[in-house]
Amino acid sequence: MEEPMCLIENNPNEQLRVNQEALKILQSIQQPVVVVAIVGLYRTGKSYLMNKLAGKKKGFSLGATIQAETMGIWMWCLPHPENPDHTLVLLDTEGLGDVEKSNIENDAWIFALSILLSSTLVYNSMGIIDQFALEKLQYVTELTKRIKVKATATKTSEDGEEENSDDFLRFFPAFVWAVRDFTLQLKLNGCPISSDEYLENALRRKKGMGKRKLDLAKKCIRQYFPSRKCFVFDRPAGSRDLSELDDLSEKMLSPNFVVQAHRFCQHIYESAHPISQVEIPDRYPQLNIIDIGIHGSIPCIENAVVALAQIENTAAVHDAITYYEAEIEKHLKLPTETIEELLKVHAQYEKEAIKVFLARAFKDDDHDYQKELGRLQSKLSELCSRNEQASLDRCQAVLLELFQDLEENFGKGTYSVAGGYLKFLDHQKEKLEQYHLLPGKGIMASKALEEFLKSKEAAAQSILQADRTLTEKEKELEGESLHKQMKEEAIKMAQEKERSYKEHEAQLMAKMEEDRKKMQAEHEMVMNRKLEVIEQRPLWAALVIYTRGGETWGLGDRS
Repeated sequence: MEEPMCLIENNPNEQLRVNQEALKILQSIQQPVVVVAIVGLYRTGKSYLMNKLAGKKKGFSLGATIQAETMGIWMWCLPHPENPDHTLVLLDTEGLGDVEKSNIENDAWIFALSILLSSTLVYNSMGIIDQFALEKLQYVTELTKRIKVKATATKTSEDGEEENSDDFLRFFPAFVWAVRDFTLQLKLNGCPISSDEYLENALRRKKGMGKRKLDLAKKCIRQYFPSRKCFVFDRPAGSRDLSELDDLSEKMLSPNFVVQAHRFCQHIYESAHPISQVEIPDRYPQLNIIDIGIHGSIPCIENAVVALAQIENTAAVHDAITYYEAEIEKHLKLPTETIEELLKVHAQYEKEAIKVFLARAFKDDDHDYQKELGRLQSKLSELCSRNEQASLDRCQAVLLELFQDLEENFGKGTYSVAGGYLKFLDHQKEKLEQYHLLPGKGIMASKALEEFLKSKEAAAQSILQADRTLTEKEKELEGESLHKQMKEEAIKMAQEKERSYKEHEAQLMAKMEEDRKKMQAEHEMVMNRKLEVIEQRPLWAALVIYTRGGETWGLGDRS
């Protein structure tokens, strides 16, 4: 926060009211918070001391007049100077005992709220710890009138006072008394003492005081605040400079005051515990419950804790489920290839969601709210359904795209021919192979394919039926064509046989004629040669020539 803002409003003639805008800021803090509240009489320098804790010169408004400056309770949320993972929340309260107030009753409520909201309470007073300072702590004695720890009746002592201090200890903050403008020497019976011993001596009961109001205030401080610390401060500057205190540099301040303020701040930084360690959750929804007490009945811490547990644990369940849903949406891509992949991611972020719940859960002693995280199982069922649907959607889109060509071929009549069914099956097989190779189909790939093919059975059957009809007709036509072809071939064979016969006959006759002519030629040659021989013989040898048995004999041989 750049500057403080009002947390509890105290308007004239009105009751205290919680500033909802400031409450939202507190509820938004995710770190543990260390809350330091300061109370005390007005015009005692409370705001200046809180600015020192903030490490700022200006912040909480300082007043240089007799009129009170701070009204209600103002808060300032800052990074913790010593613990980077903590937030320091400073609460500066309206001065007690202002005579100009229209509603003095609110002083008691401011004191009570400061106790309930803080992990360390600083009581700021001026001068010394004396009877006057103790009397101004009358609000301690009235705490039981403003706050109840348990809803059941408490044990009552003989004097009628509620003895519930042990219960209060679990909720009350550490107590620091800051004595401002201290001018005395820290000595007791002539011996030096520490500021803490100074406080304890002041709170010691004196013999003979009986049950006076002053003694009751001491008793309440001792009982309600077992952790006590005291710091004494010199005047920070001269009287002339006090009106401009927030503008003074440390060099212009009292050296003793600078050292004392540094010790005070270091103690707060190092010893003030996170508010969760005093059994109050760190997001302050209890302010709404306390607000009820301000307007009527006495707020009961036990009832407040129960109510707070309901608020915080309900919110913790919501945070866990919201975290689970956001992480699943971010890291799980649907559809998954296997159900094991989905279950692994679910288990991882279910485990982290439980951590988110436990980080905010408050007093879930019976684990009733943690059991509500069983709703994550219904989230798993829902996730499985979404995964299946995403897989179906993906597969159907892929199948429609792959089979678009087949649909177009079907419309064009590509398969309305004999043998079209086999052609269709070949195309379908090719598309199915492509489908199986595509990644990212998810766990419903087989079922989606089965349903898709089932939806196409009618079309496939129509192709098959058309193919059968066309095939039978084609076979019939092919039979007739074959018969005709065989008849034609038989005629051609007969014609060829006749042609071949005639060819053979013609060639045989030609051969016979050729042989006859050849024989005739040879005969003529033989005859001519014989005639030549006869012509060469004597005439007497040729006188007798006769033929016997086809052979020619000639008489007149020389022998």
